[in-house]
Amino acid sequence: MLYLDYSANTPVDEEVLRCFCEAERRYPGNANAHHQAGTAAKAAINEVTRSIARCLGAPPAGIIYTSGASEANNLAVKGLAALGGAAGRHILSTPLEHSSVIGSLEALQKQGYEVELLDIRSDGTVDLADLKRRLRPDTVLVAVTAVDSELGVVQPIAKIAELLKAYPNCHFHVDATQAVGKIPVQFEGMDTMSLTAHKFYGLNGIGVLVKRLGLALPPIIHGGESTTPYRSGTPTVALACSLALALEKATAELPARAAAVRSLNDRLRAELSRYPKVRVNSPANAVPHILNLSVQGVKGTVFQRELDARGVCVSVKSACSSDGLPSRAVLAVSQDRRNALSSWRISLSHLTTEEELTAFLHAFADCYNTLTR
Repeated sequence: MLYLDYSANTPVDEEVLRCFCEAERRYPGNANAHHQAGTAAKAAINEVTRSIARCLGAPPAGIIYTSGASEANNLAVKGLAALGGAAGRHILSTPLEHSSVIGSLEALQKQGYEVELLDIRSDGTVDLADLKRRLRPDTVLVAVTAVDSELGVVQPIAKIAELLKAYPNCHFHVDATQAVGKIPVQFEGMDTMSLTAHKFYGLNGIGVLVKRLGLALPPIIHGGESTTPYRSGTPTVALACSLALALEKATAELPARAAAVRSLNDRLRAELSRYPKVRVNSPANAVPHILNLSVQGVKGTVFQRELDARGVCVSVKSACSSDGLPSRAVLAVSQDRRNALSSWRISLSHLTTEEELTAFLHAFADCYNTLTR
């Protein structure tokens, strides 16, 4: 099997897995319990929370553990909208968001919120002039992904945050799920930020929502104590420990990892440019880990199945999206429905080898020649 779907899920780092197993054995107590085992578990949670906060430039008290980024996005988007109160019910977002953000926005629409999607420039970035035009006194939330999962576009988060300073009733949520481990990420200028460990070689089942201090988010899970009043449930000590280590490694090793992936991406783009019916949808300034392309006249699902039959794992849209519909992200950038229906994604890792890339290119050539006759 040749795995090229690292943006959907990454294999857990061996050191991170050992950290989880050791912590699971070392801390059997509930961190909320008032005895020695509970106190030890609570101390461990506090220590790794400080580590996570340092890596992200965030306050430790702003770290909320969740089951993953989907829960974190739901907690942030719905909570920030509710905090708008009488100030308004107008929300701005983009067509590049993950389905957990889009789904949360659709749920809010049913409650009477007005949701608008911002214009996207040809390079995939938010049109800041359009954002400025659409901001209103009753805008209570702007939700923008830092790096989208389908094209790998890096959004101008700092510039967006600067624009929002003139709108005190408006909160800013950033989904950093695809950004952590790919580009430097710091919690600055935002109200909330989401991430999940399984995108940077941690374990599934643990994510984080970072919130600024003083922001009283209404919880979506009620009952039961936790490390925070904003998300009930017994603290997952071993998962928190493993996330902290995965984040520390992703942050420290980011330059070397990114350089390795850039080299692979450059080779991939050069090789694919030889095929007349191939269109690369990811802009040149996208993160190198994600390469979205289309083969003219061939649906993305068909090309994916052919590659899968040859042992190559790639994805059509994000792993959490509905099948049978064009990619929202590719459609927004290319303005071409047929192209969006033909799109699919290769996602690379520092673990990907040159030999694996060669094997992929052989499989791609075989599929291309078969499907474009």
